[in-house]
Amino acid sequence: MDMRKGAKIAVGGVAVAMVGAAGLGAYNLVDAVADGTGTKSEAAPVRTGPPTGDEIDKAAHDFLAAWAAGDTEHAATLTDNASAASAALTGYRDNAHVEKVTLEPGAATGAKVPFTVTAEIAYGKQRSTWKYASSLAVVRGRTSGKALVDWQPTVVHPELRTGGTLRTDAVQAPQVTALDRNGAVLDPKDHPSLAPVLPQLRKRFGEKAGGEPAVEVRAQGPDGGAGAGAGARTLHVVSKGKPGTLRTTLDADAQRAAEAAVAKRADASVVAVKPSTGEILAVANSKKTEFNPALQGQTAPGSTMKVVTAATLLEQGKAAPGKPLPCPKYATYGMRFHNVEESENPKATFAEDFAASCNTAFISLADDIPDNALAAEARDVFGLGLEWKTGIGSFDGSVPVDSGAGKAAAMIGQGRVQMSPLNMASVAATVRTGSFHQPYLVAPSVDDRELARAARPLPAPVARDLRSMMRLTALSGTGARAMAGLGGDVGAKTGSAEVDNQAQPNGWFTAYRGDVAAAAVVPRGGHGGDSAGPIVAAVLRAG
Repeated sequence: MDMRKGAKIAVGGVAVAMVGAAGLGAYNLVDAVADGTGTKSEAAPVRTGPPTGDEIDKAAHDFLAAWAAGDTEHAATLTDNASAASAALTGYRDNAHVEKVTLEPGAATGAKVPFTVTAEIAYGKQRSTWKYASSLAVVRGRTSGKALVDWQPTVVHPELRTGGTLRTDAVQAPQVTALDRNGAVLDPKDHPSLAPVLPQLRKRFGEKAGGEPAVEVRAQGPDGGAGAGAGARTLHVVSKGKPGTLRTTLDADAQRAAEAAVAKRADASVVAVKPSTGEILAVANSKKTEFNPALQGQTAPGSTMKVVTAATLLEQGKAAPGKPLPCPKYATYGMRFHNVEESENPKATFAEDFAASCNTAFISLADDIPDNALAAEARDVFGLGLEWKTGIGSFDGSVPVDSGAGKAAAMIGQGRVQMSPLNMASVAATVRTGSFHQPYLVAPSVDDRELARAARPLPAPVARDLRSMMRLTALSGTGARAMAGLGGDVGAKTGSAEVDNQAQPNGWFTAYRGDVAAAAVVPRGGHGGDSAGPIVAAVLRAG
């Protein structure tokens, strides 16, 4: 057979027929030659020198025929490095998922024989035909004298390197078309704060949302890359995959309002939730980074924490809305505390202290509750610190047990207390409904995850008192300016969280209106009612 005229080698009956009766290994045997008397003469001497044209044709033909027939072990013996060839050819079949291969040799040039590869790839339900060109060279074995394929990884594919493999795999999670709660497409061009959110949704829910991942054949080096310091290189796309459709709990109108509100500040974050269900309606940050402070931030919430503290004091029977509780300029509990602008009101009630955000009044009751009371209330009633499974990366809040000055600081949202806007939006939502509903961005039914559950609801009288105090704050207290014009069932709480070595405190605000609750933080924003308040109010209006 003259391979210089070209020949086709394929799997199946044709390939077997082309091998012929002599068998694929026939040309690798050196037979003894019998003399005329019937006795055998000595073995023929080992051949030397470059392979002849016939030897090149024969060696290439036998190798390609064995490879095409799936006899990788025999094909490997027809090379000058059987172990390396066997590993590469086996990997080609198993790792690259080549179900069938057709090899068509071209005309040899010297000892080099080009050939065309048509590989049929089967990966799960995906099928694809991959055509590419390769080549091999034939050399004479140094000890056997046989014409053998000079084994190089490039025989399998020109991009393959020593120690590398070809691998067919799903290379990434399926694309996801994210929808809002009403079916509107959520495009990061329209909602820039969602740019870091959508990749997380894709990774977590791509396949569960009905998508199919892209499948590719890649050349991987010994370290998993295409070579030193390089990533795996795509050689063939088996399937581009298809996007899934994922409905989120977000509301496009609320999201749009949130984006516009935070855009007015250099650094601000806001979250809105639906109190009756915990569904997250909007998430926005003015800084567009992969880190999402609206959901993952961990900073002191300042006096917005007084919602939780007030609930603790009400449940412990240490305070009541109409009960007198003076607001002095200073209070000492392990250290000296003061109010913003060192204000005071010696005739204040507990509700008035809450509405005016009096630090010293709250700290004056620190000795009346156990050290673990605030942490227990935060966890058991407000769900803070439990494992929230929102469907996206989020911080769950932290209220450590503390004593002395640390305990007093925690009561006014300072010290070691850490919250995100998501956490504080949930706190307001819990007051609005009287029970904790874990916030989530994707319905738990999509992936069968279990949401966190608080141990118990707010006692009805305590919930009623908290709502009356938050309403007072919204109508005539520190939140009145921001909440002006918002009618209906409203409640609010402001906060200013001092940070070491920071000239202005972080401004916080949490509020609800009907079945929408929201919270915002403006780092270095100063008073929360002036900085974060307008952001929350804008979202509540949209809701």
